Amino acid sequence: MPRSNLEIADIFREHGPAWRRDHAGQVSLAQLKVMSAIEACRTDALGGHVAACTKCGHQHVAYNSCKNRHCPKCQDPAARDWMAARAEDLLPVEYFHVVFTLPAEIARIAYWNKRAVYGLLFKASAETVMTIAADPKRLGARVGMTSVLHTWGSALTHHPHIHMIVPGGGLSPDGTRWVACKPGFFLHVRVLSRLFRRLFMEGLMALHRTGQVAFFGDLKGLADAEAFARHLAPLRKTEWVVYAKPPFGGPEQVLAYLSRYTHRVAISNSRLISADAQTVAFRWKDYRVKSGDRQKVMRLRTDEFIRRFLIHVLPDGFHRIRHYGLLAGANRKTNIEKIRVMLGAEQTKQKDPPIDDIIPLTLREPCPDCGGPMRIIEIFRRGQKPTTRAPPRSQAA
Repeated sequence: MPRSNLEIADIFREHGPAWRRDHAGQVSLAQLKVMSAIEACRTDALGGHVAACTKCGHQHVAYNSCKNRHCPKCQDPAARDWMAARAEDLLPVEYFHVVFTLPAEIARIAYWNKRAVYGLLFKASAETVMTIAADPKRLGARVGMTSVLHTWGSALTHHPHIHMIVPGGGLSPDGTRWVACKPGFFLHVRVLSRLFRRLFMEGLMALHRTGQVAFFGDLKGLADAEAFARHLAPLRKTEWVVYAKPPFGGPEQVLAYLSRYTHRVAISNSRLISADAQTVAFRWKDYRVKSGDRQKVMRLRTDEFIRRFLIHVLPDGFHRIRHYGLLAGANRKTNIEKIRVMLGAEQTKQKDPPIDDIIPLTLREPCPDCGGPMRIIEIFRRGQKPTTRAPPRSQAA
């Protein structure tokens, strides 16, 4: 199926104003900011620059990016920069991918309490792995991990879950040696699931007792402590979904995987097929299909598509990528170099930035015509037009 040039920004620009009018008073300030940012991204509304090749004289206009973390166009360069910074943190060991998913009943509560419940999801999942790994009957080591929050399913439904990338081992309790896990195996998922369930439920009850969760609509009755406890009681007996995927092939595969997950948004522009005032069509993957082609096309009302996209807007200042254990805080670099010495691996060295990167007004991207270096010859601000005549180019500034 051929890909269209349709973008989320096109849908917001064309149908966003009517949607905002129809839903006035029901949209958060954070959601309105995201819509405005995506609509203005890489347009003259944000300004930009004119770049010229020092060899062949080719010129083009590049408009500034909005750099909003929910914008599909801005995440590829952001992911590349993030991955370049993380590359030197990789260890020469197996890496494992563990997924922690909230039950649907909890996800409904999280929908209205994103900061509190998503924060608890991070904390409970990380504490689960570190606790089980530290058990002498399991791994008996202090581990570290990188956790990434996703709140969506393939159909843009609300589906909060944590993707966790964990090195296959950790430091001994006295910090003198590296304790490797068994090849191809990290920790038992059933043990992880049950501790995760207990820790999360305890944390959720504590949030309720301290008034940090609110309830609306048909959940309003859960504000009562006894009603809330009855609502959660069945969930204490069900199996919560914790899934451990096979280990990666090596550090390069870890980087490639993380680049797809760390800066992903609810839906990429490449999945869009068509959009008009009535319907938006997009590709999605049906995971209920056990064999055969999972790729399908979903058609939603345009207003419903916009609503589903915006339910995944995170609270301002909420970090969706977090590091824990050995990979957390200011000690991360020290811990990594210490482990590298234990493993006999080559120590990482900070690379000096390329000369071109520190020359003012010089761009990293080469000329699209001859490959020569590009320099900025004009900068124009928000709402201004460039005085230099050059064909517009869809490129981040």
